[in-house]
Amino acid sequence: MVRLSVNINKIATLRNARGGNMPNVVQAAVAIQEMGAQGITIHPRPDERHIRYQDAYDLKEMVHTEYNIEGNPIDSFLEMVLKIKPTQVTLVPDAVDAITSNAGWDTVTHKSFLQEVISECKAQDIRTSIFVDPELAMIEGAAATGVDRIELYTEAYADAYSKGNKTAIKPYTACAVRAHELGLGINAGHDLSLQNIAYFKNNVPHLAEVSIGHALICEALYEGLPSVIQQYLKKLA
Repeated sequence: MVRLSVNINKIATLRNARGGNMPNVVQAAVAIQEMGAQGITIHPRPDERHIRYQDAYDLKEMVHTEYNIEGNPIDSFLEMVLKIKPTQVTLVPDAVDAITSNAGWDTVTHKSFLQEVISECKAQDIRTSIFVDPELAMIEGAAATGVDRIELYTEAYADAYSKGNKTAIKPYTACAVRAHELGLGINAGHDLSLQNIAYFKNNVPHLAEVSIGHALICEALYEGLPSVIQQYLKKLA
């Protein structure tokens, strides 16, 4: 079964819109795990416009499944990760002013930098993953950094699928095959939804984990979190 990690950034966005602590992101994470999700993902950004760095610390003792922290490994982010020691850190090259992640790493150009960061994290027994575009050269470059996994950036697939173009899955299939050959674990995320997740899962071999936030929370507004999480788990089985 492919593991479902729920990104709770949008819950923090709702909290921050009003101030106070409602909805409570820690309480939400506990409930989401009780509903069957196998992991919690957060992506704190420097401006803390959704998940705050303090949230990352508060969640540490309450996430008993898998704790995945995503982000650009600037000094403050890396310092936090090394203190918390989550199950997994996912390195994402998002700009400070990015609304959401919009590109994977150039793993060839940034090989030395990534090697250094990955080495620091793995020394603390933190599993490492690199956010990458579905390009074979980037997969091979990722393997050269010593990373444990790659996370395939799935926006292009999701956009094409919504327009009826299922051939957009092909580069993801090829990259998953190559990553597995190189000994890398395979994660995926960005714009995956109840509409497109089953086709992706059925056509991307060796898929270990998906991280889903925006679509899942939006779907839950209509159908409720327990129902939506169970629907994802069935599609990922």
